[in-house]
Amino acid sequence: MRLVDATKLSQLQNKPKNIRNICIVAHVDHGKTTLADSLISSNGIISQRMSGKLRYMDSRPDEQERGITMKSSSIALYHATNEEEYLVNLIDSPGHIDFSSEVSTAVRLCDGAIVVVDVVEGVCPQTRLALKQAYSENIRAVLVLNKIDRLILEMQLTPLDAYVHLTQLLEQVNAVMGELFSTEVFENENTSIQKQKEQQPVQEDKDYYDWTSALEEADDSTLYFSPEQGNVVFASAIDGWGFTIHTFAKLFSTKLGIKEDLLRKVLWGDFYLNTKTKRVMKGAQEKAKKPLFVQVILDNLWNIYETIVTRNEKEKVSVMCEKLGIKLTARDLRHTDTRIQLQSLMMQWIPLSQTILNMVCEKLPSPKEIIPDKVEKLMCSGIGDFEALHPETQKLKKDFLDCDSNSDKPVIIFISKMFGVDKSALPENKPKSLTEDEMAVRRERARQLREQQKLNNTTTEPVSINEQKKENIKEDIEDKTEDNQELDDKEQPAFIAFARIFSGKVKRGDKVYVLGPKHDPSKVLSSKDYKIDYDKKLKDLNSDEHITCAEIKSLYILMGRDLESIDEAIAGNIIGIGGLEEHVLKTATLSSTIACPAFSELQYAAVPILRVAVEPTVPSQLQQLVKGLKLLNQSDSCVQVLLQETGEHVLVTAGEVHLERCLEDLKKHYAKIPITVSEPIVPFRETIVEPPKIDMANEEIDAQNVDKSNKKEENPVITVYTNNKQSRIKIRAKPIPNEITALLDKSADLLKAISQHIKNLQSISNKQQLETKLEGLYLNGTKHKLSDRMLKLIQIFKDELQSVCSKLGPEWKDFVDQIWSSGPRNCGPNLLLNHTTDYSTKFLHHEKEIKDDPRLEYESSFVNGFQLATLAGPLCDEPMMGVAFCVEEWTLNKNQGDDSSQAFGPLSGQIMSAVKDGCRKAFQAQPQRIMAAMYSCDIVVDQKVLAETEFGQPYNGAGKCAFLP
Repeated sequence: MRLVDATKLSQLQNKPKNIRNICIVAHVDHGKTTLADSLISSNGIISQRMSGKLRYMDSRPDEQERGITMKSSSIALYHATNEEEYLVNLIDSPGHIDFSSEVSTAVRLCDGAIVVVDVVEGVCPQTRLALKQAYSENIRAVLVLNKIDRLILEMQLTPLDAYVHLTQLLEQVNAVMGELFSTEVFENENTSIQKQKEQQPVQEDKDYYDWTSALEEADDSTLYFSPEQGNVVFASAIDGWGFTIHTFAKLFSTKLGIKEDLLRKVLWGDFYLNTKTKRVMKGAQEKAKKPLFVQVILDNLWNIYETIVTRNEKEKVSVMCEKLGIKLTARDLRHTDTRIQLQSLMMQWIPLSQTILNMVCEKLPSPKEIIPDKVEKLMCSGIGDFEALHPETQKLKKDFLDCDSNSDKPVIIFISKMFGVDKSALPENKPKSLTEDEMAVRRERARQLREQQKLNNTTTEPVSINEQKKENIKEDIEDKTEDNQELDDKEQPAFIAFARIFSGKVKRGDKVYVLGPKHDPSKVLSSKDYKIDYDKKLKDLNSDEHITCAEIKSLYILMGRDLESIDEAIAGNIIGIGGLEEHVLKTATLSSTIACPAFSELQYAAVPILRVAVEPTVPSQLQQLVKGLKLLNQSDSCVQVLLQETGEHVLVTAGEVHLERCLEDLKKHYAKIPITVSEPIVPFRETIVEPPKIDMANEEIDAQNVDKSNKKEENPVITVYTNNKQSRIKIRAKPIPNEITALLDKSADLLKAISQHIKNLQSISNKQQLETKLEGLYLNGTKHKLSDRMLKLIQIFKDELQSVCSKLGPEWKDFVDQIWSSGPRNCGPNLLLNHTTDYSTKFLHHEKEIKDDPRLEYESSFVNGFQLATLAGPLCDEPMMGVAFCVEEWTLNKNQGDDSSQAFGPLSGQIMSAVKDGCRKAFQAQPQRIMAAMYSCDIVVDQKVLAETEFGQPYNGAGKCAFLP
C-alpha cells in the first residue's frame, strides 16, 4: 500500500528547495532497475520482497523478456529525513548503447545523478559514457558500488582483498572524472586568458613568465567520489542493503568510544585501530595492519554472509539479530532459502533505500541551486556565445537561476521527448470508484427505468415483426459506425510530453508558445513585421517559422507505469504534459515569451546507422504504415524515418536491439499491420581519386608510347550553360586529401553555424531596399555580426586548415582563401572552391565587404546546386565524400528585355540546375570510387578472459568507424 497519495505529492511540488530531480545511469546489467525497485519499495508501491524481481520501471513486455531497460521513465517518491519532507523525482535510464539517446533525454531534466558500478565488472564503456554525459550537463553525481555480494560469494575474496579491490575501482572512476575535468579546464584556459587580457591589459615582461596553470585554480572540491565525503554507497541491490561511511560511523561511534565526526574521517583510508590503546592510528599498510574499514565493516559483512548463506547455521541467526537490534518474523527464521533470510536481516539493519535517499537529499542539489554555467549551456549551443544573445534573452538567465513561480515570472519549460501511452491508461479515462451518494443515485435511476419499462410493456401497441427488424438493423448500423469511430480514436496512442519546468507556473488551460529547436529569438525580436499565427500547428509551419501556440490540456505527475492528474505545477518539477501531439515532434521549448531561446540540442552518444526498408505485407495498407511511421518518429528521439525518391520507406535506428523494439512498436501499437522488413541497407559514399599512374601490367602509364593528342586532360574542365544561355559556368573536380576531409568532419558544427549566419544575412539583404543593401551586408557590422568567440573559432579552424595545406604541396597553398561552401547540408566533407578571377566569396572572410555584383543575387542558388549535387552522387544517389569542385569561371549576361526566362523558368532555378549538372559531370570525368562503411572498434576485456592469437600474442582490436574505399 502506498505511503502517500497524489495529493501529498502535489503539495510537496510547491517546495522547490525540497525537490530532488535525479536519474540512475550505469552500464547495462550493473543493477540500475533493481536499485530503482528498492527505492520504490520504500514508498509502499511494491513489496520489498519483490525488489529486483518485479522490475517495476520496466513496463514494456520486451523489457521484461530481455531483462534490460529500453526507455527512461520517471517516478515521484516521498522521503523524510532530518525532520524534512522531500519529493524525489527518480528517472531510471537504459544502459544499453542502442538506447543511449534515452539517457541524454533523462540527464537534461535532472540536477543530480546516481552512477552505479558493478564492483566485479568495474568501469565499462557505458560507465564512462554516463559519467561524460552527466559532466557535460553540469550535473552533480554520487556513486553506488553495487553487487558487493559477488565479491563474497562469487569471487570469494577475503575482506582485505575486497578492500584493495574497492580502492582500485574507486581510483578508476575518479580517473575518468579527472580526465573530463582537466580536458574542460584546458579547453577554457585560452578563452579565460584572452578575456583577462582584454579587461586588464598589462605590459609583458620578457624576464617573467607565468607558469601557473588553470588546473591549479579550478575548483574540484565536489568533483571526485570520496567515501569520507559521504557521496559513495557500498551496496548489494539484489539483497536490499547499502551503507555509507557515515552509516557505520553512527552505528559504531559509541561502541568504539570515538566521536562520530572523527570516525567519519578515518573509516576509509590508511587507518587502523590499536586494540591496546583504543586509538586510531595511521599507517595500516606500512605496519601490516587491517584498515579500519575492514575491521569495522567488511569483517562483519563477511561474517553474516558466511554464517547464513555459506554455512547455513540457522541457530546463529537469532543471536545475530539480537546483537544487531533487529527482529525477524518466525516465517523468515524458518525459511529454507538462505538468501531470503539474509535479505530480511540486511534490509532491517542497513536498508538500501534509506541510505540512498538520505544521500540524495543531503548531497545532490535542489532546482534552486542550478549553477550559471549550466544555464548558459542550456541557452546556447556549444559553439555559441551567451553574450551574443539578444538583451531580452540574456535577462532570462536570472529567471532560470531564481527558479521562481510568481505570476510575474515567465514560464520556461523544456520537453526532452514525447512518449506514447494508451488512452485507456490516462487518469481521465480510468473508471473511478463511486461514493455512497453516487451509488444511491444510480440505484434510484435503475429502479425508475425498470418501472418505466413495465409501464411501456403494458401500454404499447403491438408492432409488426418486419418493421421491428428494420428498426433494429438501422440502430445496429448506427451503433457500429459510432463504435468504429470511437475505437479508432481510442486505439490511437496519446502522446505525453516528458518535461521539466525551469521557471514560472503552468496551469491546465494555459496557452504558451511552442518554440521549435531552430527558433532564434534575436531574429524574431529584431523583425518588426513578424506575426504569429495562433491557429497554425506544426504541420502548417513554413520552413522559416518555428513558433506555434498551444493550450495545456492536461498535467500529470509521472508515477512509473501510472499517471496522476494535477491542475498546476510550478518551477523545479518534472511533469508530463498532454495535448501537444500536433505542436511538438521530438523536443521543444514551451514559454510565455518569444524571447526565450530554444534549448541547446541534446548530445546523443549513438548515431542512427542501421537502415532497413519497410513495407506493408498487404499493399493496400500503405496509408496505415505511413501513419504508423509518423507516430514512431514522434515517440522515439533517436529513430529517423526517410522517404526515398523511389518511394521506399526507410527506418534508421541505432542498432539491432533498437530496430527490434521499433518494429515491435510499429506492428503492435502504431501501424498495427503486418510488415515486411528488408535486409540492413549498407550506406555508401561516392568519391573520386587521383588518376592512376601504373596500369594493370604494373607499368608506368606516362612512359608508354601512346598518342598524346588523344590523351584526356588530367583535370578536365566541364562547361555548362543555363537554358536561356545567360550564364556560363566552368567546373572541374578534384579529390580532397584525407587530412582535410578529417578536419572538415571534425568541424561540422562550426561550418553549419557559418552557413546559417550567411543565410540570415542574405535573407536580411533581400528584404531591404536597394540603397541600403550594402550597409546590411557588412558581415562584421554592428547589428548583424558573429560573436567574438565564433570569430575566434573560425580563426582557429583557418589556422589548422592552413597548417594541413602547407604540408600537402604548392597545389593547396591558397586553398583556405578559395573556400566558397561545404556540403552536403552546409557541413559535409566536400568543398566548393572559387577559382574565378572576378568574383570574391565570403565564406571564411567575414571582414571583407561584399561589392554590388549582379551575380550576388544568384549566389545562394549557385551554392544550393552544389549542395544538391553532393547530397546524391551520380553513381548510386549516395552522398559524396572528399570531393572539391573548383569553379574556374562564372559569367552572367542578364538582359533586361529578354523574355526567355518565361520559357525556361526563373534564372535562379536555371543556375541551380546548371551547377548541379556541372558538378555531376565533373565528378564523372574523374576516376570514380564507391566507399563502403567499415566498422572497427576498441575491444576492452579483463586480463583473465583475454584470448590469444595463434602466434601467442594478445588480440588488440582498435580503430574507429570510417568510410573506406
